[in-house]
Amino acid sequence: MENKIPYKIYLEEHEMPKAWYNVRADMKNKPAPLLNPDTLQPVTAQELEAVFCSELVQQELDDSTAFFEIPEEIRSFYKMYRPAPLVRAYCLEEKLQTPAKIYYKFEGNNTSGSHKLNSAIAQAYYAKKQGLRGVTTETGAGQWGTALSMACSYFGLDCRVFMVKVSYEQKPFRREVMRTYGASVTPSPSTETEVGRRILAEHPGTGGSLGCAISEAVEVAVNTPGYRYVLGSVLNQVLLHQSVIGLETKAALDKYGVKADIIIGCAGGGSNLGGLIAPFAGQMLRGEADYRIIAVEPASCPSLTRGRYAYDFCDTGKMCPLAKMYTLGSGFIPSANHAGGLRYHGMNSVVSQLYADGLMEATSVEQTKVFEAAEYFARVEGILPAPESSHAIRVAIDEAIKCKETGEEKTIVFGLTGTGYFDMYAYEKFHNGQMTDFIPTDKELEASLEKLPKV
Repeated sequence: MENKIPYKIYLEEHEMPKAWYNVRADMKNKPAPLLNPDTLQPVTAQELEAVFCSELVQQELDDSTAFFEIPEEIRSFYKMYRPAPLVRAYCLEEKLQTPAKIYYKFEGNNTSGSHKLNSAIAQAYYAKKQGLRGVTTETGAGQWGTALSMACSYFGLDCRVFMVKVSYEQKPFRREVMRTYGASVTPSPSTETEVGRRILAEHPGTGGSLGCAISEAVEVAVNTPGYRYVLGSVLNQVLLHQSVIGLETKAALDKYGVKADIIIGCAGGGSNLGGLIAPFAGQMLRGEADYRIIAVEPASCPSLTRGRYAYDFCDTGKMCPLAKMYTLGSGFIPSANHAGGLRYHGMNSVVSQLYADGLMEATSVEQTKVFEAAEYFARVEGILPAPESSHAIRVAIDEAIKCKETGEEKTIVFGLTGTGYFDMYAYEKFHNGQMTDFIPTDKELEASLEKLPKV
């Protein structure tokens, strides 16, 4: 009878993390602190607690505690879809005729369709524990809004979502999933907030940006009693929660004696990338191992590859603290024809510091090449990937082809952050030959960067 323990129970007992890993604890060069934009001094916990849940503020500011125990209520929720599978892409290897071994960590096996639920349930839990009535947030392509609406429904919280207008219009079904879970969804920029009205006046007809939606969500949160704002990427607390991705990935690789050579993740605000690479970067920081880590971002929103490492506002309305990060400027709004997600103007401060210190590299890819890789992967591996995930797929395929050309037997691991079944408008444009690549000029980026705050 001892050998008949269900395999899923075995995985839950031994491979689903019981604690989140905070890579900042192992960083010699800590990320620069958030600054109060009025005083230019590091923000205090008290200042942040006007916007965020108290325990999340402690996680945000803590750069010395290596592990945070995951509360039992959150671990119980995780058991619905974790541990997430680490899959050997045998069919892709065979199709490419590469000596490389390719693995992907699949985070799309939940209703939200992405990794976002890992942090959404944690943030909803802390909001409920604090006795709040509800939360506000922003969402771009809709994965985060979907995940948070699920988490809030689970804990009985009100959820108000400001969705980037171009995505609101292109992805009505993602919007309806959020509403199914009880969330209210507003296209951003909207006329419901002061900052939304100001942005509409300055940019008539704009399709919006994550920076715009963040500003609106923050404004509503700080002006509504019993509410706080929660964010799906960029913040250090989110990377902390997403470390379950990397911890599970490393546990699975270790179990089978596999050592990754290249680790690849798509990069927008940094949540999934930071979560995937956290334990591997920790090994590098401690001198225990070496990896080649590649961040992949869209050529139309290239914060790491073409941005500036500087203090900037996290939102377009300039209501949030200043963060030191690779940024294109808080006023940067990607072209409306950009359909691949990853629309944020900056990059998480931890990821930015790791990049600045040379522990990882970055590359950007055009969206037509991204969708070519997405279609190829769907036909070969049977999963329709999210456009965001497909940035990592593109570079994973490119690296596997390099191995074929050189004969090197490298092990490639990439993050498949979610599924693309609600992204068919973008796939339709690609299949109809209507998708084009937009790459901002140096002049356009410089015009945005010139407006960075003087710190």
